[in-house]
Amino acid sequence: MLNTQPNLARPDDFYEALIDMHRDLDEAQSQSANAQLILLLANHVGEHAALMDAIRLARAGVASAAGTSVGEIAA
Repeated sequence: MLNTQPNLARPDDFYEALIDMHRDLDEAQSQSANAQLILLLANHVGEHAALMDAIRLARAGVASAAGTSVGEIAA
């Protein structure tokens, strides 16, 4: 089960490190760093159902921010 409640012990430090990871990278390098981070964390989580929930929620969040339903994007 995916935990969607705040769970970071040091959220500000994490956010700062995440921003620093992108410093001085071009767009392609930044996207590559994000992809590598996602795969490393997915491997750490390991639970397929939790990962599928995370994918679904992330997609829904992007769709709702764009004013589009997930079904419209998938179609």
